[in-house]
Amino acid sequence: MRSALFSILVLMTAIQARGEIIFKNVEYKQGGTVLEGLSVYDNTASGIRPGVLVFHQWKGLGEYEKKRAEMLAKLGFNVFAADIYGKGVRPETMQAAAEEAGKYKKDRGLLRARVQAALEVLQNHEFTDRSRIGAVGYCFGGTSVLELARSGAPVAGVVSFHGGLSSPTPEDAEHIKCKVLALHGADDPNVPPAEVSGFEQEMRKGHVDWQLVKYGGAVHSFTDWNAGNDNSKGVAYNEKADRRSWEAMKQFFNELFQ
Repeated sequence: MRSALFSILVLMTAIQARGEIIFKNVEYKQGGTVLEGLSVYDNTASGIRPGVLVFHQWKGLGEYEKKRAEMLAKLGFNVFAADIYGKGVRPETMQAAAEEAGKYKKDRGLLRARVQAALEVLQNHEFTDRSRIGAVGYCFGGTSVLELARSGAPVAGVVSFHGGLSSPTPEDAEHIKCKVLALHGADDPNVPPAEVSGFEQEMRKGHVDWQLVKYGGAVHSFTDWNAGNDNSKGVAYNEKADRRSWEAMKQFFNELFQ
């Protein structure tokens, strides 16, 4: 009898634990385009809390971003994983992803409109403390968070994980109101030293409160556990860089939201 009761209690505890983090698909619009993001939060917490936007890699909002959003929600944040491309637009091949991401890299005005639309969703969520909002982005999402900052958006800080650092209008750095943290693979062939140097100059000239952390031995997508482990391909997961960059992000947010 005791064994059966214990088994029931363990099952109930497991069910409750799984139910703590809530995932809700959210449709919203930018102009005439329907977008579909993901709201993620801990339903056992009470009251408002700092909000964090998550911007996706070049294949669009998927399981990777969902997991990162869950990890952030477990840290106590109210999270909204944004959709830049549009509902149902999820490139499956590298070529298709490059073409889709390229549309927004070439049209930074459109990219800023999409990140602003996502910000408004998070701002208007019942659990969001509007005075404490941050954003993180991975690869293409790193470009997205930097454009959010360059737009002058009222956020406390942004974090780019192995993101593109270039800007066609570096003078826009003067509009940045938030703190900036760029987490970069020191051996990333997709974001070469010249681009990194350009980013540094942009931040300096814009008098931005910025940080750039380079991880030795890391290439592009170093936080993506789906990226394999062959650095020679220019894209690979790096456990140390992943762990260290996540801790750097947490420290950054502690500073912002303390």
